[in-house]
Amino acid sequence: MRLNAVIVAAGEGRRMGSAAPKPLLLLAGRPIILHTLARFADSGVGKAIVVVPAAERSKFEKSIGAGELGRLEWSLTNGGPRRQDSVARGLEELDADCEIVVVHDAVRPLVSPALIDRCAEAANKDGAAVSGLPVSDTIKVVSADRRAEATPPRDMLWSIQTPQAFRVGLLREAHRRAEIDRFEATDDAMLVERLGEKVVVVEGERRNIKITTPEDLSFAEALLAGGAKRL
Repeated sequence: MRLNAVIVAAGEGRRMGSAAPKPLLLLAGRPIILHTLARFADSGVGKAIVVVPAAERSKFEKSIGAGELGRLEWSLTNGGPRRQDSVARGLEELDADCEIVVVHDAVRPLVSPALIDRCAEAANKDGAAVSGLPVSDTIKVVSADRRAEATPPRDMLWSIQTPQAFRVGLLREAHRRAEIDRFEATDDAMLVERLGEKVVVVEGERRNIKITTPEDLSFAEALLAGGAKRL
């Protein structure tokens, strides 16, 4: 099967307190985006479309071009106002023969190539697959005035990550329907779910963290120092 990836790198990342886009911040001396793309270079993905802020495109091109990504082809495209729009723009750039697309957050640089491939294989079999972990904490439904209203059964709750993988036609149709209906989702799996299609969950990885705050960046540095550099 022919695999492409859409790497979403167009977010602003205000919580980092940095003028630079989060994917261009340094992690162990290299931009985060290069760590992420290196993981995809070691997977079965043949091409990655990196969706970036239009105003920062030249910086991304320079940073990625300075990396060594082996056989992985890559290209840049400009993002949209929402994450959903950015993914849709990435889908427009897929290879004509692409069968499975893997969508991933650029700021999850510790994803393993094995997890990327497991999600792609599950999507090839079932149509759509996401990575995730069972929650270990008790979850409360809390009202606007901070009152606990319900406690969902923990054994049914999973924390969903990326990568998320889909048959290309299915994800394109999900985005097309969402645009017509003016529906906004927090991830691509939600767009597929609303079509009534099956989405399977592949067990993810605890060190596949999303770098959102300075503390996350420090934690990722510690994970790399502890031997998580290449899995």
